[in-house]
Amino acid sequence: MRRPLLASLPALLLSAAPLRAQQPASPALPLVPGAYVVTVTPAPGPYTEPSIAIDPRDPRHAVGVFQNNVHAAWTVDGGHTWTLAEGVEPPNYRVSGDVAVAMDLHGHAFLCSLAFDHTGLNSYWAIGGTRGGVFVRRSLDGGRTWETKPAIVIEHPGTTPGLKWEDKPYIVADNNPHSPFAGHLYVGWTEFQIDRTVILFSRSTDDGKSWSKPFEISTQPGMPRDDNGALVAFDATVGADGTLYASWNDRKGIVLAVSHDGGRTFDPSRLVVPTGPMYFNIASFSRGNGFQEIAIDPRPNAGRHGRLYVAWGDYRNGDIDIFSATSVDGGMTWTPPVRVNSDPVHDGRDQFMQWLAVDPTNGAAYVMFYDRRADTTNIRPLVTLARSTDGGRRYVNYTWTTQPFDPRGESFLGDYTGLAASGGRVYGIWPEEAQMPAPMEHGRQVRNSVMRIGVAYFSGH
Repeated sequence: MRRPLLASLPALLLSAAPLRAQQPASPALPLVPGAYVVTVTPAPGPYTEPSIAIDPRDPRHAVGVFQNNVHAAWTVDGGHTWTLAEGVEPPNYRVSGDVAVAMDLHGHAFLCSLAFDHTGLNSYWAIGGTRGGVFVRRSLDGGRTWETKPAIVIEHPGTTPGLKWEDKPYIVADNNPHSPFAGHLYVGWTEFQIDRTVILFSRSTDDGKSWSKPFEISTQPGMPRDDNGALVAFDATVGADGTLYASWNDRKGIVLAVSHDGGRTFDPSRLVVPTGPMYFNIASFSRGNGFQEIAIDPRPNAGRHGRLYVAWGDYRNGDIDIFSATSVDGGMTWTPPVRVNSDPVHDGRDQFMQWLAVDPTNGAAYVMFYDRRADTTNIRPLVTLARSTDGGRRYVNYTWTTQPFDPRGESFLGDYTGLAASGGRVYGIWPEEAQMPAPMEHGRQVRNSVMRIGVAYFSGH
């Protein structure tokens, strides 16, 4: 999370017209059903690292968030129009970001983010940082307005020797009505220490008003730098019985830790899916990654535990591909990896920066990613949505955008995108490089992107 200060955006209503194919991708993919795509930033800026969540009571209601600094937009008409909210970013910190959003069974929205004044050394964040922490802000009206004072998950009040650095938090809600822990909220993140990285965890049992003292859930620490080998990319999902599955990436692959008591305690974490390196070089971007996500099909016919999915990206095939694996025994065993993108193997085209979601109403699994298969130069990506209705054995690929964007120089689009699905509706949120000259600041081009939200609807589920 290395971002400059950005002024707040004004509240703004934005409408989307149905997306039409201006220039079909080649090789052609079918257009995602019911596709709308809207740009929710009124002007280009350094926008990255979004997240999106759906109201479990009404899939037409969703909230999307993004940085820099923290911003939020909401819809109540299935994504045709979006309104940018005001007063979302923490007012007493210079920078805020690394955002994530969850919605609960009451339609409340919870925005989790970092806030700080200055980072530590490049990639070695536990050296030289200033005050900062992890915070959660509530919206009791579904993203329209946000409470002024955020709840503190963890905070470091000042510069001290050995100051720790919190990074990449993510928030999830237990929205399973028959779970003994329904309504619980969970946050996990990476803590950079001087000599290691660990995964910390906190929970809320009072609608996000207060948070438990953070504790470490990673059995094995990671390396202390954010290059390759740190413990990064916490994500979690909750089964129908309230079992919490937390995952992250270490230098060998995907790690899983499981809690059966609402986040009070966890089984020892362990490597469950070996992968290739999840940081990698990618042409025309400052860096790329394939950090994992985890999601679950909680329906009874998905197995006693529900079917778990993980998705990630790596370059075991030379070019970068997206992969998925599943488990039906609570994460004890996993299927061999399935290649999600449907272009030919070893075709020299990259797919990267995926996000995973499972529709809890019908079990369909979705993976969204940037996709360069249509560009012979392997530079200009479209956005592809892949869908599986057979338990992750096969994915059908659809194009969500029809005009590729052109990365300028060493573009930085962050470390993640966002995807959510419910009731046959799918919402994706992602940044794209603005197709105009980037402004100059102190003799250098600044990041110049827009934030886009795509909507799809699979009728009949």
